[in-house]
Amino acid sequence: MGSTLVCQCLVQKNVTVLNLDKITYAGHRLSIAHLRSNKRHTLVEGDIANSILVKRLLSDFRPQAIVHMAAETHVDRSIEDPSVFATTNVLGSCVLLEQTTRYWRQLSGEESQNFRFLHVSTDEVYGSAGQEEVFDERSLLRPNSPYAASKASAEYFVRAFIKTFDLPAMVVNPSNNYGPRQHPEKLIPKMIVAAVRGKPLTLYGDGMHQRNWLHVSDCCRALLSALIYGDRGDSFTLGGNRSMPNLQVVEMICDVVDSSLNDGKMRRSLITRVSDRLGHDRRYAISSERLMVATGWYPQISLEAGLRETVEWYLKHPAWVEQSK
Repeated sequence: MGSTLVCQCLVQKNVTVLNLDKITYAGHRLSIAHLRSNKRHTLVEGDIANSILVKRLLSDFRPQAIVHMAAETHVDRSIEDPSVFATTNVLGSCVLLEQTTRYWRQLSGEESQNFRFLHVSTDEVYGSAGQEEVFDERSLLRPNSPYAASKASAEYFVRAFIKTFDLPAMVVNPSNNYGPRQHPEKLIPKMIVAAVRGKPLTLYGDGMHQRNWLHVSDCCRALLSALIYGDRGDSFTLGGNRSMPNLQVVEMICDVVDSSLNDGKMRRSLITRVSDRLGHDRRYAISSERLMVATGWYPQISLEAGLRETVEWYLKHPAWVEQSK
């Protein structure tokens, strides 16, 4: 998501981007290798929990806006080691908010009035949706996994800084993203890589857990729309208007890989069910109506077209996949 947002920002000729990234296992320098010669992009390898570094970067770069999407995001890993998620997602967010507030308070005039802080949360903070339930900005936070709890905690900190310090911050809660350059631990790239290699495609439980899928390009356009049109205290839920059981998504991936490789193999036969994950939310459904009305944004990439594009990207970038292990 971060690399896509940076690229979309740099399309605007008057925009410069400071990219603070810890470059964890889930990050990949190859994802932004094409930006090395771009003088309007600066990559700083560092941690948002490092208050001294964050303070220095704010002072030197003097940003007009901050988009906070730095996070540990994989639910399985949060079950294995919750404290790592608390450190980055909660403590790191708090440090960034604290230093941003200090920076913003010393601005004046239009610089102060126009400054924005956009916090990228997740739909997982709302927990599992009921059969007919659709999450929106009024939904209560009911996180179930350690990952979701860490993101909900960060979101509470953002709201506290808005209320206590009047920080001009906003929150966006996107649904499940997919697309090029996503780490293969996530469902869609994981299944693409396994299907290409002829490995078992393991699905938790009965495979009927529903997710709302949003192409990363559509997601980042929405984030920028919220940044431009949103105001202090605004909250936007964000989805791709398409919920689907995981099993059906994996079957679609198999069919696209079969068609792309055209090797006569039927990869649906590789689908294998395993014991369900702890705290596995059954269903996510989310509305983008408020964002669409406020900004004019709407998702442009269908799941079918997005999956075809994503499969082709992973087929064309085997070196990227190998280095992401």
